[in-house]
Amino acid sequence: MSTTTTDVPSHGGHGEHEHNPYHQHHFTTMEQQFDTSKLGMWLFIVTEILLFGGLFVGFGLMQHRYPREFIEAHEHLKQLIGGHPFPLYGAVNTIVLLVSSWTMVMGVNAAQTNQKDKTVRYLVITILLACVFLVIKYVEYSHKFHDGLLPGKFYSHQAEDLIKGTYG
Repeated sequence: MSTTTTDVPSHGGHGEHEHNPYHQHHFTTMEQQFDTSKLGMWLFIVTEILLFGGLFVGFGLMQHRYPREFIEAHEHLKQLIGGHPFPLYGAVNTIVLLVSSWTMVMGVNAAQTNQKDKTVRYLVITILLACVFLVIKYVEYSHKFHDGLLPGKFYSHQAEDLIKGTYG
């Protein structure tokens, strides 16, 4: 039988937690905390690769199996404004999402540093950008809803080729 003794600090056994504000209480050492964080990030990256890899493989397989349908569906992505294609909705929405993500991060940072005016300002901007995003989505989808391009049992689109009897 061995007799091992452990020195327990008099301030409650939290070790270096008292000296390092970044050390979380449920980790024994900062090294363990860092290793756990690194492992967690690698697991996140691997699961993202698996998820999106599967989606891209499925997309490729379906596009290979149904090439004509993909070409026809591509035509529905073209929005016309004044008779001209306007494919910028996606680009504008991407910018809106990136800027709104930044304003949300800045709002959280302002809240953590007790800057109430900045917090409110950033959150209002974030909400306004969310409204811009929703308006763009409404414009994009309203035509599709009107044409009957709905999911599942609600699908009621009749292509011109189907009406003429020249398709499929």
